[in-house]
Amino acid sequence: MHRFFIAALRAGIVAAFALALFGQIVVIPTMAADEVERFPPYAPFAAPYVTVAIIGVACIQVALVAVWMLLTMVQRDAIFTVRAFRWVDIIIGSSFMATLLAVGVAGHLALADIPSPDDNMGVIGALAGAVASVGVGVSFVMLVVIMRSLLRKATDLETEIAEVV
Repeated sequence: MHRFFIAALRAGIVAAFALALFGQIVVIPTMAADEVERFPPYAPFAAPYVTVAIIGVACIQVALVAVWMLLTMVQRDAIFTVRAFRWVDIIIGSSFMATLLAVGVAGHLALADIPSPDDNMGVIGALAGAVASVGVGVSFVMLVVIMRSLLRKATDLETEIAEVV
């Protein structure tokens, strides 16, 4: 892979990681506080939802670190080794964890009696977003599992070619 592309991807990873950190520290708690101030009955739900949101963003950050490590392996021409599977498994695990968090949020929004100032339209919108997140998460996990199996086949072929040569 060309060095420029690796550098560009790494710059994107750094930017995404920094934005995610900003979101965890500033945006998520501030938005939750604003919502509680606007509609006080949300107060009991603020801390649990803020915690879930921060953990969800942390899952993304873990996946970004794993992608960084995979890029390092690509740069060193060592991507077709057994060590790469550890990083791919970390991406799968963090994606699965984020998806489970979305399932929990969707389940809570669907089953809990959450007060809403706008005839439950906000809760319905949040439920739709959580369900969409579950769908995207499941699709992403399945895609990465398929990509892992392709990496396994490519690694096996690389090993066979190395034995022949």
